[in-house]
Amino acid sequence: MTPRNKALLKPMAIGALIAFALIALFLIPIKNPNPDWGKFWLVKPFIIVPLAGAIGGAVYYFIGKLSTQKGWPKIVATIISILIYLIGIWMGTVIGLDGTLWN
Repeated sequence: MTPRNKALLKPMAIGALIAFALIALFLIPIKNPNPDWGKFWLVKPFIIVPLAGAIGGAVYYFIGKLSTQKGWPKIVATIISILIYLIGIWMGTVIGLDGTLWN
């Protein structure tokens, strides 16, 4: 594994772990799910949302690589990366919970 791949995996792993923790906060308190959702209804959100978080982490890495300047351009790139990450998590949550909690 090259050093660049290792550098990419770190923000992807962090993004996926944050997304996993956020979706777990929504799903763990549910004690009596609707029987129409099926037996393995938790699998879909626990796969899709962390995947969206990992993609958001990759976007953060690549935008950070594109912005090699210091000062305001770096700050703007970081803010854009965070917004893209949050939109990705939101979209992943909507897709992951479609047909269950958000029907």
